[in-house]
Amino acid sequence: MSAPTTRARVVVTMIATAWIAGAPAARAQSVEVTPFGGYRFGGDIFEAATGRALDVDGAPAVGVAVDVPLSDGFQIEGMFSHQQTNVQLPLTPVGAPARVRVAVDHWQGGGLQEFSGTRVRPFLTGTLGLTRYAAEGDNEIRFTLGAGGGVKLFPMSRLGIRLDGRAFATFLDAEGTGSVCPGTGPCRLIVHVNVAWQAEFTAGLVFRFH
Repeated sequence: MSAPTTRARVVVTMIATAWIAGAPAARAQSVEVTPFGGYRFGGDIFEAATGRALDVDGAPAVGVAVDVPLSDGFQIEGMFSHQQTNVQLPLTPVGAPARVRVAVDHWQGGGLQEFSGTRVRPFLTGTLGLTRYAAEGDNEIRFTLGAGGGVKLFPMSRLGIRLDGRAFATFLDAEGTGSVCPGTGPCRLIVHVNVAWQAEFTAGLVFRFH
């Protein structure tokens, strides 16, 4: 799939999410919709997608967050983000380098806690969900935990700016070994988990619907 087509699908997803969230907000409780963009660091997940070591630190990321305020500054949050880059693979046996397009998508859900109800609102977030990473027609989905924080600035009641920093831990695979206790010795269970870490910094516009 071409890069313009992929970007178009991401934009459509963001617009559809904002529309779905905003429509019921007009007749129910308030909802905040935040399209955002920034940069995501961490190349481990690119290496997992391609199956080899790469000299890639990160790539731009775009997405949208939807927050539903409840009480005392707590909000339920859903988030989708997309990252895509072209990576240069090491030389092949015949000496020709290859370029591969790698995409990483996060689908996250969780909570956000604001610490002020004024125009400047610091916050912390905690989420969990799924990560999809793909390269050359191969798609994998893994469990992911996310955490972060930032600040929302509201110069107007229904329009603001959100500055975010997040960290993601994607669990790629796990291996375990165990032994049954014979009654005289200790039981042992050893589990090795391969985790890919990423961090991102983003900025976006907050649209509040009442």
